[in-house]
Amino acid sequence: MTQRITSTLSGQKEDFEVSGRPVRMYVCGMTPKYHPHVGHARVFVAADTLRRYLEYRGYEIVHVQNFTDVDDKIIARAQMDGITPAEAARRYSDSYFEVMDRLNVLRAHHYPTVTGSMAAIIDYVQGLIGRGYAYESAGDVYFEVERFEQYGQLSGRTDEGQLQGVRVELEPGKKNPRDFALWKRAKPGEPFWPSPWGDGRPGWHIECSAMARETLGDQIDVHGGGRDLIFPHHENELAQSEAYTGVHPFVRYWAHAGLVTTGSEKMAHSLENFTTIASVLDLFEPMAVRLFLLLTHYRSSILYTREALENAVRALARLRGALDGFTASASAPTDAPAWAQAARDGFESAMDDDFNTPGALGNLFDLVREINRRRAEGIPAAELSAGQSMLRKLAGVLGLNLDVPETQADGEDAGPFIDLLLTMRQRLREAKQWALADEVRDRLRDLGVLVEDRPDGAVWRRDRAATAP
Repeated sequence: MTQRITSTLSGQKEDFEVSGRPVRMYVCGMTPKYHPHVGHARVFVAADTLRRYLEYRGYEIVHVQNFTDVDDKIIARAQMDGITPAEAARRYSDSYFEVMDRLNVLRAHHYPTVTGSMAAIIDYVQGLIGRGYAYESAGDVYFEVERFEQYGQLSGRTDEGQLQGVRVELEPGKKNPRDFALWKRAKPGEPFWPSPWGDGRPGWHIECSAMARETLGDQIDVHGGGRDLIFPHHENELAQSEAYTGVHPFVRYWAHAGLVTTGSEKMAHSLENFTTIASVLDLFEPMAVRLFLLLTHYRSSILYTREALENAVRALARLRGALDGFTASASAPTDAPAWAQAARDGFESAMDDDFNTPGALGNLFDLVREINRRRAEGIPAAELSAGQSMLRKLAGVLGLNLDVPETQADGEDAGPFIDLLLTMRQRLREAKQWALADEVRDRLRDLGVLVEDRPDGAVWRRDRAATAP
């Protein structure tokens, strides 16, 4: 089956075709103004999964992801933290790497920064002025939107709709309210760089155009980011880039990830309704969090709830339960058995259809059921091992590591908490709260912990196979 991907520009599924060279992939990275939250994880896990599957399909990828390391919000955060803006950017960039490594997000090949790309950004602004698409006004430089006739092609905004998300009032020096800043003159007490228009720093949108061109050239194959970046950021990035290079399209496939929501709002630093990934990983294993994100198609929104994360914990236990007793056997057949190949074919069909991870995971759980059923029937160990090996491999394509963490495998960390739960369960039983006591037992069973009531008290043991479907 041909790989298909939905591009935001056309709004349609398109054949993905890149041949004879690496796939050029650019993902809009963080503005490191605070610790990354679940919404950030959603975007970067989605991009990582797309990259992993294309590599599985034989493509070579050049993956670039930027850091916007100078910004109004970074300056404000630095003042709150009592450090310099550069120190704040480094602190929260380091925080990004720490949590994304735990989520098994592959490192990009290049991480350009705004401060490290300043010469290229200034040259880009000069080029737009020279081509008649930008103008200078008292130390500020603006992109003249009316000069670019295709403006709005990505977001589909009308002239009136284009004013949503930008300042409606005509700022001093602007020819039109829709015009956006390429260079901003320096303000007292803020970082600045020298330029032909005086001291200042770049506008947000020009930064990605310059960094993308500097690392990948005039055209990108895949451009990723959150859906909230379509307008104005990516619309402006597209306009600048095509105006500067004359290459159309600037991006062949725009791949935008859906947002993580808390109720009716997107999760965002600016709304102060965010949950940091670090705090989530204090409560849930990284692979369970990654699975939670993969259980929804990357273009759809995700409602963040504790219940959904707990469901992912149980789903992860089912995947791991199917690997009980797995050892890579030298006597295993060269080819996977037909029932494992069928799961692989279904997995690939789902992923070929716009990277449909829920569909792909459905095929993995079908494979889990086959493994457990055939193990109960007593099939040869080599055949069982080949099926289990297929499960591990396909889960790895999604970035899911099915190895049980050592602390979880030996039970040392969890043991005291399980004992505490059983103590509370005993008190519930003594108070004749039978339903609640049974719920504690059942929830532990879902997590791979079997509880056995004896005359001298309850005992527990691990049995991951008991959680398999």
